Amino acid sequence: MGEKIQNTFKAAGPAAGVVHSHAGRKHAHADDNDYIQAVAAYRKSFPSSKDVAEQTPDAAVRELLRHMSEQGLETVFDRFDQQKPHCLFGLAGACCRNCVMGPCSITAKSPRGACGADRDLVAARGLLRMIAAGTAAHGARGREVMLALKAAAEGDLNMPIVGEEKTRKSAAALGIAVEGRPLRAVALDLADLLLEDLSRSVPARHKTLDAFASPERLKVWEELDILPISATHEVFEALHRTSTGTDGDWRNVMRQFLRCGLAFAWSSVFGSSIAMDSLFGPPRRSTVKCNVGALKEGWVNIAVHGHSPVLVSEVIRQGRSPEFLRQASEQGAKGIEFYGICCSGLSGLYRYGGVIPLSNAAGAELALGTGALDLWLADVQDIFPSIVDTAKCYKTVVVTTNDSGRLPGAEFYGYDHHHGNLHESAAMAGTILRRAVESFAERKNVPRHIPAIEAEAEIGFSVENISAHFDGLMPLLEALRRKELTGIVNLVGCSNPKVMYEKAVYEVALRLIRHDVLVLTNGCASFPLLKLGLCRRDALKEAGAGLNAFLRGELPPVWHMGECLDNARASALFRGLADLAGLPMKDMPFAFVSPEWSNEKGLAAATSFRLLGINSYHCVYAPVQVSANVQRYLREDALKTLGSAMIVDINPLALAEAVIADLEGKRSRLAARG
Repeated sequence: MGEKIQNTFKAAGPAAGVVHSHAGRKHAHADDNDYIQAVAAYRKSFPSSKDVAEQTPDAAVRELLRHMSEQGLETVFDRFDQQKPHCLFGLAGACCRNCVMGPCSITAKSPRGACGADRDLVAARGLLRMIAAGTAAHGARGREVMLALKAAAEGDLNMPIVGEEKTRKSAAALGIAVEGRPLRAVALDLADLLLEDLSRSVPARHKTLDAFASPERLKVWEELDILPISATHEVFEALHRTSTGTDGDWRNVMRQFLRCGLAFAWSSVFGSSIAMDSLFGPPRRSTVKCNVGALKEGWVNIAVHGHSPVLVSEVIRQGRSPEFLRQASEQGAKGIEFYGICCSGLSGLYRYGGVIPLSNAAGAELALGTGALDLWLADVQDIFPSIVDTAKCYKTVVVTTNDSGRLPGAEFYGYDHHHGNLHESAAMAGTILRRAVESFAERKNVPRHIPAIEAEAEIGFSVENISAHFDGLMPLLEALRRKELTGIVNLVGCSNPKVMYEKAVYEVALRLIRHDVLVLTNGCASFPLLKLGLCRRDALKEAGAGLNAFLRGELPPVWHMGECLDNARASALFRGLADLAGLPMKDMPFAFVSPEWSNEKGLAAATSFRLLGINSYHCVYAPVQVSANVQRYLREDALKTLGSAMIVDINPLALAEAVIADLEGKRSRLAARG
C-alpha cells in the first residue's frame, strides 16, 4: 500500500505542484525556494472562465455562462480569473497572518516569521485553523437542529418528531432508557446528550464516539492521544494553540488537527445526523427531476439554499397548504414550487419530495441567471455574498434566516443569535411565503432564460433502505469477495474553480463505475452526477460487467445519499460491511474521493475518513507545500499511524486510476480471506 501511494506521487511529478520527499528529488529545506517552483507549476493548471464555458460537461451550465456573459453579469469563475495570478505564498501555505507583526512569508531569505515560527509550524497552524472552522461550521448547523429537537420534545416548537424509530434506536445505543417511555421524553434526553458532546468543556468521554466507533479505531485514537472532549472545546483549543507564542511544536499542532477531525466526525456530522433523522425522519427513496430545465414558468418559484433545514422544512410544509396555494392562485400563479441549491435543497428533497435540485453552491448565480426564481431562501454556509447582486438584476427577493448568515441587501426573517425564537418558526415561514407570492406578482415581466435541459435521478439512499433492498448487507460483501465489485467509494466535496467545474467529479465517477466501483455521493459533488444521468438506472450502460451483474438493472450505479452531512451514511455503510467481514475499515476496499474540495468543511470531511483508515483522493492541494514535513505527515506518516493517506493528483483520470489500483489491492486481499 505505502509503495503504491508513493508511486502515485512520483507519477504526479513536479508539474502537479508536489514537493516530494522521495530519493532523487530535492527536499524543500529552509535554505531553498523549491516549493515556489512547484506551486508556480500547479498555478498554471487552473482553468479560466472561458475554459469552463467551453468544457464543463453540463450543457445547461455552458448555456447559462454564455447568457450571463452577454448580460454583463459576473460569476464565481470570472472573479476567480480576476484573482490571477494567485499568490504563491498563499497557495503554498507559506504566509502567516495570525498576528499583526506580520503577515510573514517563509522564503529562503526569511525562513522564520517575526515570532520565530518556521515553515512546518506555519503550515501546520494554517491547517489547524482551517479544520477548526470546518468543525465549527457543521457543528453550528448541527447545534441548530439539536436545539430544534430539544424544543420539539419540550413542546416549545410546534414540529413533529417524525423519526421515532431512529430516535429510540439511537438513544438506546447511547445508554438512554427507552422502554416504556414517551417519545418526547426519549427525544429530550437524546438532544441533551448530543448537545453535551457538541459543547462539553469539563473533560469527560465523548459519548457518541464511544457508543458508535469501532473498538479497533478507538484503540488507535487513544494511543495517538487524539480523543476529543467536545467539538466546541477542540475548536476553542485549536484557536488557543495557534494564537501568538503558544504551541510551537508543529507535530503537536497536527495532533490537535486530528482531534478536531474526530470532533467534526462524531459531533458536527454524526451527532447532527442523528438529530436530523430523529426530528425530520430518515431519507425516502424516490425519483426526481433535476437541472434548470425543470424550472416551471407561471409558478411561485422558491429556491432553498444552505445547510440548515429547520426553518426550510416549515416553509416547505406551509407552502403546500391550501392557504398559501390560494394566495398564489389569487396572483395568477399555478402553484408554489421549491428548488434545491446546495444542501438545504437536498435535505428537503429526500425527506419531503418535490424539491427540484438545480445547482451546487458554485453554480448558484447561474440558477439566478435564469430569471425564473421569485424568492431565494438562504440559511447558512456556501452562500456567496455575490448572489444578492445577481438577484437584484432579476428582481429576485433574497431572504436570510440565520443571524450567522446575514447578507447586505437581503431581507431577514430568521433565528436570532440565541435561537431564542425557535417557537416563532411557523410565523416566520408564513412571512417568507407571503414575500414569495408578492415577489411573483412584482416580477411577471422579468425575462426568463431557461435552458431546456433536465434529467431524472433516483435519490434517498440510506444504510437502512439499502439493507432492506438486499435483505441485509451480506450481498454487498459477497459481491466484493467474488470480485463483481472492485470497491465502494464515497464521492463528495464542494466545487473549486481551480478544477474544471463539475468535470473532475463526473470523469472520476464515470471511470470508477466502468471499473465496477459502486459510487456513493452526497452534497455539492452529487449535483453533476444527478444532472448528467449517473444517478439513474439506465446509467448502468456505462458501468462494468461486474457492477451490472450485481445491480441487475434494479438500482443505479451511483447511490445518492443526500446532503454533505450525510457522509455519516457512507461511513456507517463502510462500518457495517467491515464488521461483517471481520476486518478494520483500513483493510477494506473503500475510498473517500473529493476531487474539487474548496473549503474548511471539505478538509475536515477528508480527515474524518482518513481517521477511519480510509484514503482520501483529491485534485486540489492543501496549502502546505511550503513544508515537506507536513506533507509527509499527511502522506507517509499517516499511513503508518492511521492506515490512510491524503493523495493528490490534478489529473482527474489519473486520480481515478490511483483509486482503482488501491481498491483492487484491498479487494484481492479480502477475496483471499474468503
